[in-house]
Amino acid sequence: MMASTAEGRFRVALVSAPWPLFNRPSIQLGSLKAFLHSRFAGRGITVEAHHFYLEAARKIGYRRYHGISQRMWSAEAVFAALLYPELRPAAARLFEKETIGGGGDAALAKDFEAIVESSQSAAEQYVRKAEWNRYDLVGFSLCLCQMTSSLYLLRRIKQRCPVLPVVVGGGLFEPDSMAAFFRLFPEIDAVVLGEGERPLQKIVAHLAGGGSIDDLPKTGGVVTRAAAEAGEKISFSQVPDLDGLPMPDFDDYFRLLESFGKGNTFFPTLPVEISRGCWWRTRKAKESRRGCAFCNLNLQWAGYRSKSPKRAAAEIDVLTSRYQTLSVALTDNLLPRQGTEKIADRIESLQKDLALFAELRPTTSPKLLRKLGAAGFREVQIGIEALSSRLLRKLNKGTSAIQNLETMKHCEALGIAQTSNLILCFPGSDREDVRQTLRALDFAAPYRPLKVVYFWLGVGSGVYRNPRQFGLQAVWNHPRYRALFPADVTGSIRLLVQGYRGDRTFQRRLWKPVKERVCRWKTEYADLHRSGAGPILGYRDGREFLVIRQRRVREDPVHHRLTGTSRLIYLYCSRHRSLKTILRRFPEFSEDKIRSFLHMMVGKRLMFEENDRYLSLAIPENPPRP
Repeated sequence: MMASTAEGRFRVALVSAPWPLFNRPSIQLGSLKAFLHSRFAGRGITVEAHHFYLEAARKIGYRRYHGISQRMWSAEAVFAALLYPELRPAAARLFEKETIGGGGDAALAKDFEAIVESSQSAAEQYVRKAEWNRYDLVGFSLCLCQMTSSLYLLRRIKQRCPVLPVVVGGGLFEPDSMAAFFRLFPEIDAVVLGEGERPLQKIVAHLAGGGSIDDLPKTGGVVTRAAAEAGEKISFSQVPDLDGLPMPDFDDYFRLLESFGKGNTFFPTLPVEISRGCWWRTRKAKESRRGCAFCNLNLQWAGYRSKSPKRAAAEIDVLTSRYQTLSVALTDNLLPRQGTEKIADRIESLQKDLALFAELRPTTSPKLLRKLGAAGFREVQIGIEALSSRLLRKLNKGTSAIQNLETMKHCEALGIAQTSNLILCFPGSDREDVRQTLRALDFAAPYRPLKVVYFWLGVGSGVYRNPRQFGLQAVWNHPRYRALFPADVTGSIRLLVQGYRGDRTFQRRLWKPVKERVCRWKTEYADLHRSGAGPILGYRDGREFLVIRQRRVREDPVHHRLTGTSRLIYLYCSRHRSLKTILRRFPEFSEDKIRSFLHMMVGKRLMFEENDRYLSLAIPENPPRP
């Protein structure tokens, strides 16, 4: 029997299945739980957040779980073997191939059967432990790497409690596939598209008022089986003001973690959300292409919204005090275009020794980077993606290679670890893109290396929407899905990752030298930081002269001395400057003399030049503290 709403008790379970990062609570579950509690306070409605992925991580082992969670195909293969036993051999082959690929853990790749058994054991224990007939609604949050695990888990729950309404939401659903989705997965009663707070509030209010999931009235952001079959138009339903949201509730995650005992506990990283959407994607511009061409994030939101600086800092303060941890990851795809300086100032004023992470655009100014460093931002992911301005235009990044190098330089100088990506094999890229990239890599060597990622085609991205523009001749579900789902699924539903016919083989050959160069970059950077102190390319200022030290692998450093105006020009170009600006700044010298000096600096890889714009690459060996 279901819990009786007449008794004034209505229970909701919100579930997050593997494979999110195990060492942080689910921002989706924490936000939805807090929102529902705030809207139904005093009305006998309780909400529980089930971080099942944390239970699975303990069962599988934290190290193994983390290794699996870093690779989408490996992660999806584990529960695909349980969801579709007939595909278990194919899932095992996919797991091994993807886990080893890219220098992965060979020992982990051989553990597939043991990992599947541990995952099944964790799932069965979880399903048996919860008394599902005491709940009135269960909601699943599906993000990247969570599709097969969620489908397996909700199927097992529905087998134990067939009348329990199941709602799923997240960024993995393609609206045009909804009718087929309900037909293939009858255990699911409704899908939330876009932001979850208001749609879930409407569902809970309807069910708690005595309605059923089958007679749910038309609700923005909610797709029912009947609506999908009727082909009804789908819309979003969003919270207009993020400051009006309650702070997320992570109590269930921390209670679960504490129940593991000392040997299995750790200090988690808290997720904090300052904004939703991407202002670069939604900017008002004349061009038809908006946002990065490869990106399919932020499709679940309409527009860009952000919290006020006061609220953003208060949330970090309250949550870190409540849960007694100082590591915070901002979940935003992009920090606000305006107000981030005020956010940084308010966070710094908290006087907490925080370790924060955020994603930034390469246009972030040195002044703002210093403020972020002073506030406690220890790691950032910069939207670099390419070191060729020509390729950046194809990616629709709105940035240039010299801007990317400048931001990498300033992060290096401030001691902020930038963990950014370099996209290889973007369709339509050519030899000139590769040539520019290889040249820029020689100048980027003093800075923390980028991570190589291969382009993948996501549903809803700019490339997906305009395939011909990027040389794609045909698009279909990625072939690897055949190891995860039967033919009726892959043939009926548009899944997140797409395969395509185009120039893929050519691109792999074309970008091979770049991959090899990045591998050398990583090795050399690590060797130089092991063998000596200080930056790889640094300077000390003597007021009338400047000494630059250029460290080399297995060789003595090279020193350069700049005096007088040469010193002034080099320091002036600590931010990239155009030749015209440099000439105006130093009118006492002829253009030929200045060009000659700049050309010499570029030849020695002490400066980078792009389209008559110049950037000095050395960073202070003894920088002032932010």
